[in-house]
Amino acid sequence: MKSETLEKSHSTARIMNRKDLKIKIYADGANKDDMVSAYKSKMADGFTTNPSLMRKANVTDYESFAKSVLAEIKDVSISFEVFSDDLDQMEREARKIATWGKNIHVKIPVQNTKGQFSGPLIKKLHAEGVPLNITAILTIDQVKRVSECLRGDVPSIVSVFAGRIADTGVDPIPAMLESAKILKPLAKCELLWASTRELLNVVQAEQCGCHIITAPNDILKKLSMLGKDLSELSLDTVKMFLEDSTKSGFKI
Repeated sequence: MKSETLEKSHSTARIMNRKDLKIKIYADGANKDDMVSAYKSKMADGFTTNPSLMRKANVTDYESFAKSVLAEIKDVSISFEVFSDDLDQMEREARKIATWGKNIHVKIPVQNTKGQFSGPLIKKLHAEGVPLNITAILTIDQVKRVSECLRGDVPSIVSVFAGRIADTGVDPIPAMLESAKILKPLAKCELLWASTRELLNVVQAEQCGCHIITAPNDILKKLSMLGKDLSELSLDTVKMFLEDSTKSGFKI
């Protein structure tokens, strides 16, 4: 029974490859070389960044980095995030970021560190036509509250951190399905599966009705694995074990 279940679960993926996916795959990171490479190779349909990723990539000048990326990537969506914890300062940062390029979604966290809901700011900016990416969402209630602040005729992205939900031992699939239903009436709103942990999440996100999934570079490199025959993968695994054992010179 277990073998049949494994085979059945793989049958959907087996007929799939990168070009069959309807979901858009955004590269998540802040390494300019990786971003430009993913753009030129068409491995990524868009890009997301955040202050933590920028710190990890040793970015020290936020505006200079953003503008240098935008000089190379001009015709697909890129999300750049505000970094203040004060809502008024967030607004000033958001307005400035929005002027850097026509392909920008300004990322606004759903709340600040004091737990203040960013709804009033989201509603104000979106009412003025600023494309937004609402980030750090983990609950259905947050999705509902954000949806009430968005216009249906202005582009927006609602980023639900499915991977972080899963990190708590909770299945994120029901939350993503419900989020898709909530956001459906907003014509230009896209649901994004964030904090991707494995390639399977790409398939899951598409099946949930997500429009976008973010993926770090290591997941992007695995896209060629979609639909790979499991028997062949088993053989490749055994070959890897033998090669490593030989190189290590193991003897018993």
